[in-house]
Amino acid sequence: MTFEKNHGPLYTEIFGPLVGLKEEWEEQGATPEELDFSAFRYRCPAYFDIPVNTGSLGSDVRTIVERTDEYEIYRDNLGRDMKMIFGAATLALPMNYPVKNGDDWKKLKPLYEFSEERFSRDWQEKTLQALKRGEVITLEIPGGFDEPRQLMGEEEVSYAWYEQPELIMDMLETIAETALKVIDRVTSEVPVDRLFIHEDMAGKSGPLIGPVQIDKYLKPYYRKIWDFIHSRGCRIFDQDSDGFMEPVIESFLECGVNCIHPLEPAAGMDMLRIREKWGNRLAFVGGLNKFAVTEGGSTLETELKTKVPPMVESGGCILALDHRIPNGTPLVNYKQYLTRLRELMGLDIVAYGRNRNSHDSDYRPVPGVQW
Repeated sequence: MTFEKNHGPLYTEIFGPLVGLKEEWEEQGATPEELDFSAFRYRCPAYFDIPVNTGSLGSDVRTIVERTDEYEIYRDNLGRDMKMIFGAATLALPMNYPVKNGDDWKKLKPLYEFSEERFSRDWQEKTLQALKRGEVITLEIPGGFDEPRQLMGEEEVSYAWYEQPELIMDMLETIAETALKVIDRVTSEVPVDRLFIHEDMAGKSGPLIGPVQIDKYLKPYYRKIWDFIHSRGCRIFDQDSDGFMEPVIESFLECGVNCIHPLEPAAGMDMLRIREKWGNRLAFVGGLNKFAVTEGGSTLETELKTKVPPMVESGGCILALDHRIPNGTPLVNYKQYLTRLRELMGLDIVAYGRNRNSHDSDYRPVPGVQW
């Protein structure tokens, strides 16, 4: 992912199936190993998330407000009522937001300030064990767009960039100060390979903020953290955002980001164009059109033959479907996708259902429990 070497091309499954797909596959005769994805073969990194917290404290606190056969509503640590619709969603969505102004933020600000609660009791031991296993040591920070959005909602935060700049700045300065204290302690004891940030700030029509807001608000936040952790040896700054992010890629490169995912073709993100434009300044995970697998046949063949060989040649990527596997994707198509992908990557073709303890050096199933 740093473009220094280019051998042993990687491919993975980032997010797994949408709700309902496994039931479809079961009707198509899928085995239990295919349903939990242990039957499938990938070549992917083993990430280890350091068990420390740089976001809001008490993020695992939930109080059930209402539960029916169709949905559940719970109140989270920020005071939001969150609704999860069973059988149709993988994420609960906020029904309300706690912050409209500076006074509201002051009430929640202590949740974002530094304290010893941010370190799990055995974080050093677990991280050192992962380091010995050769895993990619990862530390996550809150999104510069996403965290204010979680507190205010998309509409309110869109106004706040213009009407309450001091509020946004105080949020990001508070989060940055806490993150730096956590990172300082962590990197004093263990190396960190990858800094991860979640934004989800774009749709098909483009990002919800532009270069002006990124430069004014997000860049100071990103650079303050990235410059420090990079000075301690971190190599990869990976941003998670769906949608058409191309209009702001250059802005985020200036923020220090050097890897993005999931790079959605369905939203207009073309890996060949992006690689041609930004070269080895930007690595990525994803980039293969999930709907091409759903359609199969010549559509899938064209998608893979067009994109896979040049990406294997250039390196700096982990190929994967660009988001969750859609409902309506036949199991036979998914198997064909993986088989053809390996062929085009120059890897040997294998039978499905290999034992998960295989000693093959490139065998690493992606545990279905992650999904």
